[in-house]
Amino acid sequence: MPAESSSSRSPVARVYVLTVSRFVTRLTQPLANRFREVVSGSKDGEPPWVDAIARGADAGLFGPDSAVWTVHGSVSTLVGGIRALLLQAAHPAALSGVADHSRFESDPLGRLAGTTRWLTITTFGATTAVAAEAARVHGMHARVTGTFATKDGDSRPYAARDPRFLLWVHCAFTDSFLKAHHRLGFPLPQGADRYVSEWRRSAEPLGLRSAPASVAELEAALQTFREHDLVATDVTRRVVGFILAPPFSRAGLLFYRVLANAAIATLDERDVRLLGLKPRRAIWLRLARMLLDVLSVILGRQSPSERRARQRIAACDRAGGDAGVPAVPESVR
Repeated sequence: MPAESSSSRSPVARVYVLTVSRFVTRLTQPLANRFREVVSGSKDGEPPWVDAIARGADAGLFGPDSAVWTVHGSVSTLVGGIRALLLQAAHPAALSGVADHSRFESDPLGRLAGTTRWLTITTFGATTAVAAEAARVHGMHARVTGTFATKDGDSRPYAARDPRFLLWVHCAFTDSFLKAHHRLGFPLPQGADRYVSEWRRSAEPLGLRSAPASVAELEAALQTFREHDLVATDVTRRVVGFILAPPFSRAGLLFYRVLANAAIATLDERDVRLLGLKPRRAIWLRLARMLLDVLSVILGRQSPSERRARQRIAACDRAGGDAGVPAVPESVR
């Protein structure tokens, strides 16, 4: 039996539907606003830096048909982001950089918003916006230096600009977003290898030109890090504990814990043991997927950033410009 159209409903039915819709919107709008504020720093999901995505004359590093847009345009990134933070805590150099130079304890939401800014602009921005954002991050990295204790107990210097450490952060991000997307059951028609190959371009403006180009290369790089670099320390346990229980409201923490447990469920069992965590069952993935589907309906299928990017590309097409994927900009030096 065909569904009744809105025009064929009685006036009473239309008023009822309108009333219910307004009630649901009023009920869910605070949740949507708080989510946007936590992730981006703005209740409407459009902090000032989103304006950069609207400017430019090309599709950026990837474009609407890319695997990167498919993965990063999905709410699965919420679980992938938590997983990436946990996995990064297993490397003593990256961990020292966070502990020594990050405001993760005093301002965890500010740090999250900063990471979101880089990820979003790099994904959806034109090449000029990507280059500007890379320059900002590159400048921040220049100040991130210090010493760390290696897996063997030796003291060595670290610098965020060191390609070896950039490689670890890149691999942790790539693996986490890809595995979370896959394990939560979101589609990736372009294939996992294409995502890995495409996302390696994001590291080049930061100075990393040896990122993995396939899933096999990514797995091999992660295994090399496990054998030679990864180790759990007291600082690891402190940071992991903070990641799993940040200072959110009670309601926010309930929602967050479902996502965090799902993130742990996607980790390799070797990394779970190293981080001192207990394995999580697949039920957390199903619960997280249900929550994310609801959140996706509340927020809309496209983020404000993706909408801005699509508008930019459409305007470029109408003007007869080249909205195709251009060459990667030169690394910032």
